[in-house]
Amino acid sequence: MRHFEFVVDREHAHAVNETFTGLRRMRVVALLAAGLAVAATAALLWSGQAWGYLLAIVCVLAAAIALWVALWTPHRSSIEKLYNDGALVPAVICAAEPSGIVLLALVDIAEPAAAERSWALITRKVRALPGHDPMPGERVPAVAVRTDRAPRQVGERWQLVTAMPIAWGTRDSEVIDQARGTITETEWRLLADNLALAPRVVRTATKRLMLDPQHLPPDLR
Repeated sequence: MRHFEFVVDREHAHAVNETFTGLRRMRVVALLAAGLAVAATAALLWSGQAWGYLLAIVCVLAAAIALWVALWTPHRSSIEKLYNDGALVPAVICAAEPSGIVLLALVDIAEPAAAERSWALITRKVRALPGHDPMPGERVPAVAVRTDRAPRQVGERWQLVTAMPIAWGTRDSEVIDQARGTITETEWRLLADNLALAPRVVRTATKRLMLDPQHLPPDLR
């Protein structure tokens, strides 16, 4: 797994990093859900009805799950942790629309201990991409971030992975250029050759399309 270390500009990241914003929003929703579940539990117990006690147990379980998510999110939403733990991956702009920019990224979704790599194309639509020219074909170095909430992967592959641009963590164009240069030309070329597949990836439920290992360059097999 290839990592790229740099000093994260926290002020910049808090302002533009959409991955961080999404995780923070999830924590707020989880806290609200926990509060509602606790209130419902109290009301059901107060009713004194037998069926109310059964529903109260369900509400307690729901509150426990919501609280777990709320406590888990701050650990996962550390900006430095997201960048440090994520593998450096290539992404390119495949479409620039009025509503946002669509990125196509090449990601190995196999867990580190897996015997074989599992390369996939993934897409992500973002609102803004500072530090980059919003033109199709623009090379955007990013890190792969796991977004599923399961305690571990299913089988040997991560189920939900997204790409988080390096440009969301720094204003320094030299850092972005260094990250871009760290990624092999083979990977950039593979993405460029598969830009036409982006609409197909977007139409999938998981925004992911597995690549046939037999069609990969030798150094990626």
